[in-house]
Amino acid sequence: MPKELKFSIITPSLNQGRFMCEALSSVQQQAYPHLEHIVVDGGSQDGTVNLLQSISSGPKFAHVHWSSERDHGQSEAVNKGFRQATGDVIGWLNSDDRYRPGCLEQVAQAFASHPSLDVLYGDTAWMDESGQVFRRRREIEFSYFILLYHRVLYIPTTATFFRHRIIESNFLDETLNYAMDYEFFLRLARAGYRFKHLPATLADFRWQRDSKSMTAAKRQREEQDRVARKHSPSFQTLPGKILRECAFASLRQVAGARRYAEKLLRGYYIDYLRSTVSG
Repeated sequence: MPKELKFSIITPSLNQGRFMCEALSSVQQQAYPHLEHIVVDGGSQDGTVNLLQSISSGPKFAHVHWSSERDHGQSEAVNKGFRQATGDVIGWLNSDDRYRPGCLEQVAQAFASHPSLDVLYGDTAWMDESGQVFRRRREIEFSYFILLYHRVLYIPTTATFFRHRIIESNFLDETLNYAMDYEFFLRLARAGYRFKHLPATLADFRWQRDSKSMTAAKRQREEQDRVARKHSPSFQTLPGKILRECAFASLRQVAGARRYAEKLLRGYYIDYLRSTVSG
C-alpha cells in the first residue's frame, strides 16, 4: 500500500522564521502516517529557534526533528538532513515554501505504482510574499538534453521527491551556493537514475525579497552556466573557446525551443492565458 512508504522531508533554514510556520504546517497537515520532518537551521537569530522549541514540545509536531548550529550554507544543511533521513522517500522543502494538501499521498501512490522510479517531480504554483498564489507552473516530461542545456531548471526542487537509495551515495556539491539542485539532478540523470513527471500541483514556491532567486539572480545564472559547461560533452570536446561557446549557445536555443514547443502542444500557455483573463 502507498501509505507504507515513509517520507523524510528536509528543510534547511536561516532567518526565515516568518515563513517557517507555514512550511511546518503544510507538512503536518498532510496527515500522512509515516513521516519525519528534519529541519536543519543554520543558527538563525530571528525567532526561528524559539518557534522550533515551541512546536517540538507538543504532540502535534512530534514528527519534527530539528537542530540549530552554524554551517557553511544551504548545501551543507541539506546534506546534514540527508544523512539523518530514515524514510523511503526524501523531499526537500525550503523554509519559505509549502506543500499542497494531498501532496504526499499523490507522491506515495506514484512511487508505489512505479517501483523502478527513482526521482519524481510535479508542478508548482508561484506565490507572493504574503502567500497569495498568482501563477501555476506546469512542466514537461523528463528530458536530459533540456535539463542540461536550457537556462531554466524545469525540475522544481520544492515539488521533487526521490528514493532513499539515491542519498546512500549521492549528496549535494557543497562548493555550490545557488545551482546545487541543478548539479545534483544532472549528476543523477547521468548516472542512470530514472526520472518521471507527475502532472499535479504539489507545492507552492514563494517569491520573496530575501530569497536567492530575488537577491542573487545573476550569480545563480552564472553558477548554473558553469555547471552546464562542465557537464556538456560538446563544450568539453570541441577545440577552441569560440567554437565551444557558439555550440553551447546554439544548444541552449534548441533546448529552449523544445521545452516551449512541448508546453505549447500540451496547451499550457492557453491555460495560462485563460487564467490571466479570468483573473
